[in-house]
Amino acid sequence: MSRNSKKGDSKRYYDWIYHASLDRMAAEVLCDNPQLYYVAAFHCQQCIEKALKGYLLFKSRHLLDGHNLTWLCKQAAMMDDSFIQWIDESAVLNRYYIETRYPADIPLEINSSTMKSLMNMSGSMMDFICDITKFDFNSYHRKSRSKG
Repeated sequence: MSRNSKKGDSKRYYDWIYHASLDRMAAEVLCDNPQLYYVAAFHCQQCIEKALKGYLLFKSRHLLDGHNLTWLCKQAAMMDDSFIQWIDESAVLNRYYIETRYPADIPLEINSSTMKSLMNMSGSMMDFICDITKFDFNSYHRKSRSKG
């Protein structure tokens, strides 16, 4: 699913990975408060969604639509089979897109152990994608702030 008509979304892969990094940082802050685990888990999911979209844009120059991390990860694996190692993690993180944002009759249980696991998964995947794309948060952040 290639996105062609939506205006406003950056076509620069490093913008997507930068925003993924911000989601990761938000999750780190939020996971200190157990009352905010749902929000932190959502930011873990968002981190990987944006990072995968950034990687796919990096490789294909096309912004793919969709929020399903497993599908996005499989698209990345078609370009680099080292992404196969992340399929299971993408499936776990996938659960935290909708279920963390809306009330449910049977809510997800997110305890400190689950939160730690989500932080580790998203952090490892993010580091992997940053390594492959040679993205450096601090360099990008300095450049983006000096333009403003």
